[in-house]
Amino acid sequence: MSIRRILYVCQEVTPYVPETEQALLCRKLSQAMQEREIRTFMPRYGCINERRHQLHEVIRLSGMNLIIDDNDHQLIIKVASIPAARVQIYFIDNDDYFSRKAMLTDEEGVAFSDNDERAVFFARGVLETVKKLQWTPTVVHCHGWFSSIVPIYLKKVFADDPIFRDVKVVMSLYDETAEGIDGIKDRIAAEGVTDDTLAMLDTPTYENLCRYVLQYVDGVVLGSEKIDPQVLQWVRKSGRPVLEYLPADAALAPAYNKFYGTL
Repeated sequence: MSIRRILYVCQEVTPYVPETEQALLCRKLSQAMQEREIRTFMPRYGCINERRHQLHEVIRLSGMNLIIDDNDHQLIIKVASIPAARVQIYFIDNDDYFSRKAMLTDEEGVAFSDNDERAVFFARGVLETVKKLQWTPTVVHCHGWFSSIVPIYLKKVFADDPIFRDVKVVMSLYDETAEGIDGIKDRIAAEGVTDDTLAMLDTPTYENLCRYVLQYVDGVVLGSEKIDPQVLQWVRKSGRPVLEYLPADAALAPAYNKFYGTL
């Protein structure tokens, strides 16, 4: 496969949020793959210091309303650059979902109950923005559970869209859990996704979400050295190509280029 354009859909990217394994890898990978034409998206969490990181709104891309749970939510697009890495990051923003001064949990560590809605808005926001840019990716690479709605959209909702028709979808899995997703099955169904396997989400756990999303990806990357054993078992059973774990300080570009080329 000829890899021309890569869309990275990231749950978190450093330095905008505290450095984690996932946030660091998303930054390093975006930086390593600059020989390609890339776009990197993440949520504009309320804990991000917009002044310090020089975020600014992209007026021509903002203003669209997305309907989630029968309510209109305005889509705001912001952009910033990581000067040291020469990488530009697009941010999906909305006052209802991303104004709170935290990421996925409150200061007590309790997950926000509407994380499922927020994930749906994020996925829709990314893909609608890419359409507005009229930019056709070759590979869409999703990082973290918060981006896991994107593969479902690409294979079911946007499957016939010329922008996404031939795209290959990759999912990176990490040592994490997913909480605040009690309504994830209903959210997905409300987007017009109806299939028998949706019943996997009757019990909305991280394992079941990963198992469900595996149907809609063309390849899997192990982003952490330790992955939930049950999730890893489903990955091995899926028959999907797997890129084994590489630390963020490894030579990422050769390995990822080779992996993308096998899809």
